[in-house]
Amino acid sequence: MKVLNVNKLEFNTPFPDLNEISEKLDKTQKRNFIDEINWKGFDYKPEVSFATGYTDDEIFIKYYISEDYFKAEMTKTNQMVCEDSCVEFFVSPANDGIYYNFEFNGIETCLMGSGTNRENNIHVDPLIISKIRRSTSIGKNPIAEVKGRFSWTIKQYSCGSLNNFKNQTKYINRQKPNCRSKRSFLLDHYNRYSSGGLLLSQY
Repeated sequence: MKVLNVNKLEFNTPFPDLNEISEKLDKTQKRNFIDEINWKGFDYKPEVSFATGYTDDEIFIKYYISEDYFKAEMTKTNQMVCEDSCVEFFVSPANDGIYYNFEFNGIETCLMGSGTNRENNIHVDPLIISKIRRSTSIGKNPIAEVKGRFSWTIKQYSCGSLNNFKNQTKYINRQKPNCRSKRSFLLDHYNRYSSGGLLLSQY
């Protein structure tokens, strides 16, 4: 199991400007690479890393992605953003077997689910999802399939103290589900940060 050290960041206000958070993550926090191949037979591996931090009110994650193919067409909350280029964060804040998954495509569209496994996972109320602050380097307009090197970033700032999450097993990864039957040239990829779980260590 990997251990991820998450540092507390200091700002002058409880909910600082998104750009201020992004700049601090860029300059002060270590980048962690999402470079494990999840399943055999899906060998394509984009360059993906993330930086993270927290305050008493929010958890911050910024992803840095560079890939050979890109698509971002889903625009409505809880649409299947897994059919786009996307990042995904799993967290299990209590020892009750329930986890939450946060999926974002490159234009800020979010799918958030909750459950104990894939079969009983249900979508979270869009009103709750709307409270997650996020921003991408691309904007919010849909982008059809793009072939060729494409780099983008996404920042997500989730309400809730890290105190709710520390010393629990978490998963942080990036996934691209099987979608060859729907896309002309996107390569399926299922990369993850940790195969054996992730223990958050608070500093």
